[in-house]
Amino acid sequence: MKIVFGGAFNPITIAHIKVYEYIMKKMEADQFLFLPVSSAYTKSELASNYHRVNMLELVACKYDNLGICKLEIDDTDYLGTYQSLIRLSDKYNCDISFVIGADNLLYMDKWINIEGILREFKIIVLGRNGVDIRKTISLNPTLSKHLDSFIIFDDFNIEVSSTSFRKTMDRSQVDPDVYEYIQKNELYRGDYNV
Repeated sequence: MKIVFGGAFNPITIAHIKVYEYIMKKMEADQFLFLPVSSAYTKSELASNYHRVNMLELVACKYDNLGICKLEIDDTDYLGTYQSLIRLSDKYNCDISFVIGADNLLYMDKWINIEGILREFKIIVLGRNGVDIRKTISLNPTLSKHLDSFIIFDDFNIEVSSTSFRKTMDRSQVDPDVYEYIQKNELYRGDYNV
């Protein structure tokens, strides 16, 4: 099985690494993949695909069984999580599980082809922002139909986020090599500090 963790990674923080470490201790998986979304996907201010991938690479090389999948970075259009997971499943010919923070449950039923995602893949849900995972799933008609698709770890919780880093530029929230890269390339200044 491969574990896929999608996100902007704008930038990668110690929280993203803690997710990797936690999941690899809890699950039997041969690889954990960061799946950065392309800057074409979102309207929010992202560092370029180039910089975000470079920062991921600075961290990934330090850990076993941790990789970066540039599938969505290389796409010309955003096709959605379902298409990405299908393509990864076909490429690796193995089971794929997708990691999300509990806060994503609040709008997950709006994802492109959410029914396909929940029918065909396991979703690993990590505690975040005090969201009551089981209650949130049970109150949502789309999610509650697929209760068996969720693997819940509500004991995971870390307050660091890419947003908090961009607001504070607190070097303790990122890997030292990532912090040096950000400073060298003058990232997250001006418009990014929102």
